Amino acid sequence: MINREIIRLKVVQIVYAYYQNGGKNVDVAEKELFFSLSKAYDLYNYLLLLMVEINRIAMRSVETAQSRYNRTHEGEKPSTKFVDNRFALQLEANEQLKAFQENQKKSWADEETFVRSLYKKITETEYYKEYMASETSSYAEDRELWRKIYKNIICNSEELDSLLEDMSLYWNDDKFIVDTFVLKTIKRFEEANGAEQELLPEFKDDEDKEFAHKLFRSTLLNAEYYRGLIAENTKNWEFKRIAQMDLVIMQIALAEILSFPKIPLSVSINEYVNVAKVYSTPKSGGYINGLLDAIAKKLIAQKKLINK
Repeated sequence: MINREIIRLKVVQIVYAYYQNGGKNVDVAEKELFFSLSKAYDLYNYLLLLMVEINRIAMRSVETAQSRYNRTHEGEKPSTKFVDNRFALQLEANEQLKAFQENQKKSWADEETFVRSLYKKITETEYYKEYMASETSSYAEDRELWRKIYKNIICNSEELDSLLEDMSLYWNDDKFIVDTFVLKTIKRFEEANGAEQELLPEFKDDEDKEFAHKLFRSTLLNAEYYRGLIAENTKNWEFKRIAQMDLVIMQIALAEILSFPKIPLSVSINEYVNVAKVYSTPKSGGYINGLLDAIAKKLIAQKKLINK
């Protein structure tokens, strides 16, 4: 699940913090990097559990309505179609997700008011009403409903963003990326897999884990060389005025460009221009793009960099 986009963002965060804290211990900072990455994977699991908790809240609401109906026989008998949703029940039974939940102290059960508010928003949507009114029923329809719920409500909940920030400072900038992996997971679910449906692994493979380790180490251990390249391509007064975040972003970009020759140069530069849009000023992206491009051209001319 943890891809290189998340890794780059986390490396920027931890390297920036490393310098802000005096830059004393690379090993400690690297441990913090991998802890931060593990927290992103925790968020992935928590967001899957949020859907399970919404369904539990729905079950309680249906049970309450059913009890009222049994006493009065007024109105329509409550429908159980939503709480019988096969995708939601399969997710609740998922062995990997249950194992994760058993080892965690946090629970969405502690946020019942918030979860009820999400459920209410779901019941007010047209796609929920159409689903409940439909005479057809299939696993594909059940899964598609939850894809719509996640994409339109959970992805866009500012209240959820605030709540997650309170739950963990590590999740401030993670959700917009992790959301894409939750949606990918929903699409991957197959009814035949039952409770043994595989969730996304923390790292796709050892190569991505090694990418994080090597990028981080190279950034800090070769910092003087990378900052020297930046200084050589700026006027002295201009270098001193570069924002610390922009300097960190370019330092990491150069570490990637020079340490990972198989990654196309344009890809690396574009990735860090995008990072600058998240963490720095509106003008930083263009500035970083121009300066990295100039440095790369000189390195290629000097045969210190293969033209990627």
